[in-house]
Amino acid sequence: MKFMEGTNIVTGENHPIHLHGYDFYILVEGFGNFEPKTDNAKLNTVDPPLLNTVALAVNGWAMIKFRADNPGVWLMHCHLDVHITWGLAMALLVEDGVGELQPLQPPPADLPAC
Repeated sequence: MKFMEGTNIVTGENHPIHLHGYDFYILVEGFGNFEPKTDNAKLNTVDPPLLNTVALAVNGWAMIKFRADNPGVWLMHCHLDVHITWGLAMALLVEDGVGELQPLQPPPADLPAC
């Protein structure tokens, strides 16, 4: 599970957080600070929405869940480009899986060198 919190230091803004290479389940969302004792009781593990972007509201938070089974380097970032320079981006390195179709394929033989 990945937990995201949209707290603000100077001014609050919305953050549409997008994950490449995956869809994820939004288990729970809220405002203010995440309170484990009360907010964990609100987890939707029966029929959570399946999306690839979560709208993290001003002073809001969200908990998402996905299975990291697609090998590669995948970007999770705010869709407001200037927010990437603020640090609202990260790369997820997903290593090869154990199944026949889960290894990262080598580059093609005719791929031009840099």
